[in-house]
Amino acid sequence: MTAPVLAPVRRVPFHDLRDLHALDGVQAQIDAAVLRVARSGRYLLGPELAAFEAEFARYCENEHCVGVGSGLAALELTLRALGVGAGDEVIVPGHTFVATWLAVSATGARPVPVEPEADSYLIDPARVEAALTPRTRAIMPVHPYGHPVDLDAVEAVAAARGIPVVEDAAQAHGARYRGRRIGSGYVAAFSFYPGKNLGALGDGGAVVTSDARLAERIRLLRNYGSRVKYRHEERGTNSRLDELQAAALRVKLPYLDAWNARRDEVAARYTEALTGLPGVTAPPVRSWAEPVWHQYVLRTAHRERLGDALAAAGVETLVHYPVAVHRSPAYADEPVGALPLSERLAAEVLSLPMGPQLSAQDVESVVAAVHDAVRTSQERKPGEEPGDQS
Repeated sequence: MTAPVLAPVRRVPFHDLRDLHALDGVQAQIDAAVLRVARSGRYLLGPELAAFEAEFARYCENEHCVGVGSGLAALELTLRALGVGAGDEVIVPGHTFVATWLAVSATGARPVPVEPEADSYLIDPARVEAALTPRTRAIMPVHPYGHPVDLDAVEAVAAARGIPVVEDAAQAHGARYRGRRIGSGYVAAFSFYPGKNLGALGDGGAVVTSDARLAERIRLLRNYGSRVKYRHEERGTNSRLDELQAAALRVKLPYLDAWNARRDEVAARYTEALTGLPGVTAPPVRSWAEPVWHQYVLRTAHRERLGDALAAAGVETLVHYPVAVHRSPAYADEPVGALPLSERLAAEVLSLPMGPQLSAQDVESVVAAVHDAVRTSQERKPGEEPGDQS
């Protein structure tokens, strides 16, 4: 393990969008795009959205893109377009953000959680197969923190039962699985929440698919169930990616690969410096994956202790996610039972600062702070306990 380069203590924010937009002159380009839209008089379902949909579909190496109001809407509308509804079941990860489950619940279907692999954050394909029932209508794997799941294994399980795989790619913009872009398959849902690798200036999302009929159905559903104004073919909703968000995303899309490459450099330095550190587990990377490091997520049995020490050193961290979804009040009435692996992850995960805006000094400050926190913990006298033993 390479020893960290000691850096002076400095504040390292978890993620500062102002610093991000300062890269490559992006803020000035966003300002110009916002002004262009503001002066256009066209704010919904206009040329900016059409252009972004074409550009993002092409980026994802796919045929169709439908912009919608959020990542949650992208998941929900995809499930509705596939006919998922009351009495159905959809396989979801136990370790994920609540939106994955909420999309299923919004259709009237039941989310059926599956545990991750024992040594990773990825949904376990063997457990997916074991969770299938005659009511299963879709499998919805998440690419957690920007690392692809084993799609071939999941798709083989789905194909054997003739059910679709709906990829929750909210954190995986630009990632690759066995050389192919995430979003290049049958259907994937993306979020453009501002903190994502490709983030808008507010909420936004998109569905990318190879199925023209599915894309058209989602277009119908996002716009009140209407193709022609005041003619409503079915009970749709209002969930349209607006022109302002589309214009901002068009500015940032050409920089996405370069920014992801910088994220990879940051992750490589973290992994080099932190692998083998007592009490800390760096995130694994599968040989077939090219992750984009939406988050860099450590595991530690002493999360609050480490997080407090890093905060004292000026390094901001976050927890993704501190409560397993099935343990949240929103799903207290679901007969899920224990999910020990998901619950353990919820107790141990800690996300370090990540993003292309981090300087080399920022990264070394984080590395030095983690090493210092671990060393201080080891030097504590026997029987001496910190205030929090989480």
